[in-house]
Amino acid sequence: MDIATLLGIIVAFGLVIFAIGSGISSFIDPPSLMIVVGGTVGVLLVGYPLKNALGVIGVALKTFMYKVDTGADVIAKLVELAQTVRKDGILALESEVKNIDNAFMAKGLQMAIDGQEPNVIEEILYMEMDKIAERHSRGADMFTSLGTYAPSMGMIGTLVGLVLMLQNMSDPSSIGPSMSIALLTTFYGALIANILCLPMAGKLKTRSKEELLIHEIILVGIQSLVVGENPRIMEQKLLGYLPPKERKSSFE
Repeated sequence: MDIATLLGIIVAFGLVIFAIGSGISSFIDPPSLMIVVGGTVGVLLVGYPLKNALGVIGVALKTFMYKVDTGADVIAKLVELAQTVRKDGILALESEVKNIDNAFMAKGLQMAIDGQEPNVIEEILYMEMDKIAERHSRGADMFTSLGTYAPSMGMIGTLVGLVLMLQNMSDPSSIGPSMSIALLTTFYGALIANILCLPMAGKLKTRSKEELLIHEIILVGIQSLVVGENPRIMEQKLLGYLPPKERKSSFE
């Protein structure tokens, strides 16, 4: 689980609530929530296919619960496989594939075992990486769109509140509720956009880059396996993808 996402949301909302203090009840207005939250969901359904819009909750969960192999672990595993290939040949990996949790690595290794040429493996795996990047981009774009829709619905709510207020200037008792809608819808829209949607879009983009980097390391490593490259040379090549602080040789 990504503690940073949960902690960030708690801290951001907590500081806002702390600043509001004992007047929190004044900031709870169901009509304003209906305009912003309901309106934002409605606009999302207009902008995206139903299947994608319904999957937005699952995409949001990926910012909280996400598992990705570290670059160091992946390189160590590839070096281990390279040593097996150097000793017993590529077919010796047949029994190893079943124990690999990373589906992308398992697919590449199976193609190598089946005798596919390096250029064929590269073409197929790069195509899969492109599709993965496309899916990730779609999820991040939805949250970027939500971060745009929410403040816009807040502005619409503000206009609604102002119109209601101006229509009932002769009734002082109606001015307060109308002004509440006018101000709180903008407040809700800003909160949803800047504490939830836009930061989540940024986190999804970061996760995508991390996963694609791991996939590129795997791709290069499998190509080295196929051509029988020396494990030490392969390791040095793959460690170049990592920051200096994360580089650790399996031969030390």
